[in-house]
Amino acid sequence: MKRKIILILSWVCVLTLAGNAAVAKEPATRITVAKDGSGDFTSIEKAILSCKSFPYERITIFIKNGVYHEKVIIPSWNTKISLIGQNKDSTIISFDDYFGRINKGGNSTFYTATLLVQANDFHAQNLTIENSAGPVGQAVALDVQGDRCSFVNCKILGNQDTIYAAGENARQYFKDCYITGTTDFIFGEATALFEDCTIVCKANSYITAASTNKNTKYGFVFRGCTIKALPNVTKVFLGRPWRKYANVVYLQCNLGGFIASQGWQNWNKTDNYKTVFYAEYHNEGAGAQPSARVAWSKQLTNKEAKQYSLTHILSGDDNWDPITN
Repeated sequence: MKRKIILILSWVCVLTLAGNAAVAKEPATRITVAKDGSGDFTSIEKAILSCKSFPYERITIFIKNGVYHEKVIIPSWNTKISLIGQNKDSTIISFDDYFGRINKGGNSTFYTATLLVQANDFHAQNLTIENSAGPVGQAVALDVQGDRCSFVNCKILGNQDTIYAAGENARQYFKDCYITGTTDFIFGEATALFEDCTIVCKANSYITAASTNKNTKYGFVFRGCTIKALPNVTKVFLGRPWRKYANVVYLQCNLGGFIASQGWQNWNKTDNYKTVFYAEYHNEGAGAQPSARVAWSKQLTNKEAKQYSLTHILSGDDNWDPITN
């Protein structure tokens, strides 16, 4: 009898220790990635794989300086992840996939992203995200499909198709970011606000190629941005419609003299002017020429411009505020 009691107590101890071990292994909410091995992981992707799915609390992944040559995916179940770099110039996520290398047919572009965000409530700050393939055709640096995603003080670098702002009814916020590209380098169907960003055009081409859905009130909105270009660039259009309901507005931006006086292009489809919404409000700089713009674009009135606040554009039914959330 005594032996049985001892055996039972032994099993109770084992089960208790196992339970405590399970508690101890609860996924962390603060993770450090470092190339030199001084953190929890040396790879960003491995850090993400360790994260709890659908967490109640935000998970912050701090990334120490270094060049991380990897494709990073934030799956839909990895919500509430923040990637925080040590320094935006020295914490670099880089890869070099491009349309021709992927070779998956006409949709190869969508497989090229260096950083793919499928989850909601993602946040990135103090990072460089780049596609380093060079001027070889479509090569996405950032593909963001989630809702309530924000990017603050980031450098997003590429050539053609740098940022794919995607996701039906998705809302995205870019603040104090530095973005480079050649052709259609901000494209997609999301509602995206670019605030106080610097946008650098690297070729004579088009900045945006929106594919806004028909019943979406806001597409791409640029507010207080500075639009620059490399010295050899002489003619850049503010946008052309990837799909016929493209919706793009520039408000109080500084436009360089390389911006085409017409402002907008119809992608050589003459009926697009009937369905697109292209507008400006109180832009300045040599490229701001409202009287020379195509007749089917619009200059907003003061009353109309008031509808382009952060709250109007992004709050939605859930009152999302990317600054406080």
